[in-house]
Amino acid sequence: CERTPPDGDQHLVAVKRYPFSWTVLLAVLMGVLIVTTVLGNALVMLAFLVDSSLRTQNNFFLLNLAISDFLVGALCIPLYVPYVLTGRWSFGKSVCKLWLVLDYLLCTSSVFNIVLISYDRFISVTRAVSYRAQQSNSRHAVLKMSMVWLLAFLLYGPAIITWEYIAGTSILPEGECFAEFFYNWYFLITASTLEFFTPFISVTFFNVSIYLNIQKRTKARLDLIQEAPSQTVTEEPKVAPEPSRMDSLKCWKVSHKTSRPGEPDGQVMDKSMEDEMLERARRVKRASLNGSTLAVLGKSRNTRRSFNESSSTPSLEKRMKMVSQGMAQRFRLSRDKKVAKSLAVIVCVFGLCWAPYTLLMIIRAACRGQCIPEIWYETSFWLLWINSAVNPILYPLCHYSFKRAFKKILCPQKLKIKPHSKFQPCWK
Repeated sequence: CERTPPDGDQHLVAVKRYPFSWTVLLAVLMGVLIVTTVLGNALVMLAFLVDSSLRTQNNFFLLNLAISDFLVGALCIPLYVPYVLTGRWSFGKSVCKLWLVLDYLLCTSSVFNIVLISYDRFISVTRAVSYRAQQSNSRHAVLKMSMVWLLAFLLYGPAIITWEYIAGTSILPEGECFAEFFYNWYFLITASTLEFFTPFISVTFFNVSIYLNIQKRTKARLDLIQEAPSQTVTEEPKVAPEPSRMDSLKCWKVSHKTSRPGEPDGQVMDKSMEDEMLERARRVKRASLNGSTLAVLGKSRNTRRSFNESSSTPSLEKRMKMVSQGMAQRFRLSRDKKVAKSLAVIVCVFGLCWAPYTLLMIIRAACRGQCIPEIWYETSFWLLWINSAVNPILYPLCHYSFKRAFKKILCPQKLKIKPHSKFQPCWK
């Protein structure tokens, strides 16, 4: 969120010519942006305190993004509002340099956090097994988060602090606040490559890779579904329970010496089983009507039930296993599709917010601020801060678990946070 150097006295005059109604309107819009940025990102941070299930490795990257965007709304924008409305920096040169360091640091860290989140989603989709194995290692997550802040500071911080001492002079006039390197085209094109072009290409690559991976897995799943019915048809005769059913029917016929019309003949029993059934039939003949017939029939039914269960169990287990695998795969594909859609929106919003400013900054530095109207540059500059206000909507609100935590915070009487379930339709 780099501050543009005003075009000298011409900028001051232009600012002072703002009608009172325009000044009030600008102040209101800036106030709305501050409140939206602060509250939105504060809600994300508060969600981590409310719902312990959010404290996973990948969600900590969202927390890191929320912290940087929160500080943009709490520190950077409020100091800029009186500057843009009055056209004069009234807080001194030391505060100006500190503000510039914070402004560049926070906005750059926001960009790098977006890249880190996209990379994390890319790994979770394309290398799911190794990704799950690293979920318990919080040291890696903390290391990545720290590297984001370190790289963001190194990109602009040392240059802001030491540029005037290295150059031997300062181009910063009294009452203004902008970076000393603002008209150095070579430095800006290098920094812009690291701050915008490389992250934008990286985020785009991760999103496209996720999309292609999901397409491949969807095709594989459809092929598996088409193969499943044929496998079921071929395996079914092997586990058909007809033999046991016929055995028990024959036992029923022998014990009662009656035949039921219309029943199939069945298969031939082996000799030992047939002898056993005949022996049971003879015992039934000799038994009195004091309940022994019911006992024999009960044994026959138990035998039939055990045969049926033993013959149908393998088929049932295979079907249950296929259903379980299908449900898990559908859940993962549904989750990954949501990830891909969200990343597509992220790429578009990130490009719309950062591309205008980056291009105009490079052009403006090349022509020393004489070829770009102030209004266009100012508009592109504010788009950077709007991105910090939009991030809480783009990222956490795409997660079911985050939305659940927000409901807990905003409407505690309507929702109680439940234990985390791996079958919830959300990003994990």
